[in-house]
Amino acid sequence: MTGTPAHRTAVGQMILAALCWSLGGLLIKAVDWPPLAVAGGRGLLAALFLMATNDRLRFTFSRVQILAALAYAGCTVFFVLATKYTTAANAILLQYTAPIWIALLGAWLLGEPTTRGDWGIIAIVFTGMTLFFADGLEFSGLVGNTFGILSGVCFAAMTILLRRQKDGSPVESIILGNLIAFAVGLPMMLGAPLPSPTGLGALLALGVVQLGVSYWLYARAIRRITALEAVIIPVFEPILNPVWVFLARGEQPGPWALAGGGIVLGAVTWRALVALRPARSAGG
Repeated sequence: MTGTPAHRTAVGQMILAALCWSLGGLLIKAVDWPPLAVAGGRGLLAALFLMATNDRLRFTFSRVQILAALAYAGCTVFFVLATKYTTAANAILLQYTAPIWIALLGAWLLGEPTTRGDWGIIAIVFTGMTLFFADGLEFSGLVGNTFGILSGVCFAAMTILLRRQKDGSPVESIILGNLIAFAVGLPMMLGAPLPSPTGLGALLALGVVQLGVSYWLYARAIRRITALEAVIIPVFEPILNPVWVFLARGEQPGPWALAGGGIVLGAVTWRALVALRPARSAGG
């Protein structure tokens, strides 16, 4: 599959999905609603968008379809909580611990072995994460960082479970996951006043673009790339996410977080280049 036109198309789809994802930190902080209400509102909008833009949906409610939906809901809900309770940079970088979990479990669950280079990256990433936590030792920061880690674990589980549906249609799990997120957030949505017009616009963008369009692309790409590629190829998302927030709101991570994040991003970027090199040679 590597090096084929279908694989290159999937890589492009993942890059576009990451561009959409990178808007999350900025948009979430622009919605003047409780975190779970934001997660529920954008989940409903994303589910409606995906149901309107996908034909011949099949909800089998199989074990893998349900587990993938639960992992997806956990990924999105925990990410919103992390973004609300820590900086956008912390939330997105902690979510990108997902490659570690996929490297550990990919061979066992998917038959996609992890190379020695991948294990080296895991060690480097853990080093970066140690530095990363040096700036977040206050209780509020610790709570947000914990939500970020949980989002990363769920992101990895979601990717593996969606990849296991590569011969079918993974988009149904994504729709179900968005509806679960909506159900989780509904009590908070009903108990809070409506967001401001700016907040409603940001919520619409979150549902349609940041989740809807991104996972429309992701559901197609995941069928043609490995689980590890699916979280490594869009590596520039953690860079763009805090950039948008910094430009719009002036929120800047601390020096240790920047140092640790740089180590993590450098390691994952190197792995992305290694993963894509065969595709370039095979395509040339």
